Amino acid sequence: MTDDTAPWRPELVAALRLLARISDAMHARGLPRPILVGGAAVEYYSASALMTGDIDLASPVQPELEEELRRHGFVRPGGPGHTPLGWVHPELRLGVEIVASTPMGGTVDPDRIGLVRPIGETALFRILSVEDMIADRMGQYASGTAPEMRGQAQALLRLYPDLDRDYLERRIREETCGDHGIEDIQGK
Repeated sequence: MTDDTAPWRPELVAALRLLARISDAMHARGLPRPILVGGAAVEYYSASALMTGDIDLASPVQPELEEELRRHGFVRPGGPGHTPLGWVHPELRLGVEIVASTPMGGTVDPDRIGLVRPIGETALFRILSVEDMIADRMGQYASGTAPEMRGQAQALLRLYPDLDRDYLERRIREETCGDHGIEDIQGK
C-alpha cells in the first residue's frame, strides 16, 4: 500500500488508514499494536479481489484497544442482529471485531507479522503474513464449515507463488491437524 494508484477499494484503504492511526496510538501508549487477521488481511493481500465485510483484529489488550476504537469514532451497535463483539464507524463501510488475544492461537512466527503503511498515511498497522493467512483459510476449510475458504487459499497462493513454501506447508499442517498441505490447495 504505497501509492495512490493501488488497486484496493477505497473503503478498505480508508479503514486501514484509521486502523494505522489506532495502531500508532496504541504503540504511543506503550501497548502492542493490534494485528490484522481474517478477511480484511485476505482482501489486503489480494488487492481487493477477495472482499470482506469486516475487519478482524487480534490484541492481548482488548480493553485498551476498545478505548482507542471509541476515541477514533467507533461505536458498539445494539439491538437485534448485532454481535456484542463488533464495533462500527459511522463513516466506514466495514465493522471491526476483536476476535482473539493472539493470532491463530499463538502458532504464528511473530517475526513474520508485517508492518504496513497505508496509502497517504504516516501511521503503521500490523498484519499476519500471507502464508499464515493461507494456513488460516485451509484450517477453516478443513473444519468442514467453510468450504469456500479453499478457494481463497488458492487465490492467495496464485498471487504469491514465491512465498516461503516450507513455512506454508508447516503452517497448513498445523492448522489442519496434519490433514492438508500445499498440494491440497493446488488440487493435486
